Amino acid sequence: MGPGDEVVCPSLTWCSTANAALYVGATPVLCDVDPGTLSVTPETVRACVTPRTRAVMVVHMGGLAMDVKALRQALPAHVAIVEDAAHALGARYPDGSAVGSSGNLTCFSFYANKNLSTAEGGAVALADAGHAESLRSLRQHGLASDAWKRYIEPTKAIVPGVVSLGYKANYTDLQACIGRVQLRRQPEFHRIRLGIARRYRDRLAGGPLPLAFQASAFEERHARHLMVVVLPIDGLRRSRNEILLALRERNIGASIHYTPLHRMPLYAPFSRALPETDRLADRIMTLPIGAAMTVTDVDDVADQLLELLGKSV
Repeated sequence: MGPGDEVVCPSLTWCSTANAALYVGATPVLCDVDPGTLSVTPETVRACVTPRTRAVMVVHMGGLAMDVKALRQALPAHVAIVEDAAHALGARYPDGSAVGSSGNLTCFSFYANKNLSTAEGGAVALADAGHAESLRSLRQHGLASDAWKRYIEPTKAIVPGVVSLGYKANYTDLQACIGRVQLRRQPEFHRIRLGIARRYRDRLAGGPLPLAFQASAFEERHARHLMVVVLPIDGLRRSRNEILLALRERNIGASIHYTPLHRMPLYAPFSRALPETDRLADRIMTLPIGAAMTVTDVDDVADQLLELLGKSV
């Protein structure tokens, strides 16, 4: 992968997705999304594939896992699929299998706001043992063994030569200890998030105008890292941004996921017509969701949003 190669990825994502291509000198080709799932489809990806396409970055937006098997069938065999599963720990593909079990490089995030948090860091799930060993080396400066092995195994005490350009990107033992506890609690957190999502659905159903939720947001297979709603802006006297700021003034931590990349200065050279992404960009808003929230918290968010919508009609 390098200059002249292309990597297809959605514009509706965090910058890391496209930056992975830029870091190696490749060109990110920004792709449109489905208005219901907020994610790419085999059709939107296929429209972006050229003879120079080397990989497709699939974002499991908000925690909804895409059908990577269908995408695989729609792509040339030499095009790799890399899954950005930063939102999707605990999510399941349409066939019921867990995200991370596809065999594709699947990248998870354990940042502070994720479903499983260790404050920072992440993990890569994959099926190829050789690639896994390469990643273990890359995270330790390109060395063949880590410091622990060199201390406990006498034969590893002499550091062999560095054979590739690696990074200082190893996970710490302290983070791993936190993660092991968090991992055990994931079924509990999953149930809480599902209850919160369904409470939002029920409370917001009686609003002055209908709100749309991300597809499958109330199903078991969705990880619900984000609770995304699509506001009926065409029927309101306030913009999405005005409603968002009004919620913030009321101490409601609403946010936006995301400002599309093709609207940002860094990615201007890669901008293209993305009608669905542009339509969503001014309508989507993320409501607070987390395993520490109570029913009272959810009702407070719903009450404040419904009041603002009522005053905006």
